[in-house]
Amino acid sequence: MALHFELVTPARLVRSDDVHMVVVPGSEGEFGVLEGHAPFMSTIRDGAIKIYKTENGQPEEIQVQGGFAEVSAAGLTVLAEHVAE
Repeated sequence: MALHFELVTPARLVRSDDVHMVVVPGSEGEFGVLEGHAPFMSTIRDGAIKIYKTENGQPEEIQVQGGFAEVSAAGLTVLAEHVAE
């Protein structure tokens, strides 16, 4: 089982991948999303999104600034105002 994850900015699609888990810097604290997570939306604060490709793997971190996260039946979509690369 895998979670479909997309990271987008207003200008482009940054990443689209099937992963094990993603930890998002929510405005009210970090939250982790696995496949099958209940649907919800949250604003995000400046910080690092941590992407776990496998259950016991080391996370890849991507710095984001502001935006929204939406968890739905299709997976997790993060719309970030800015992504540092």
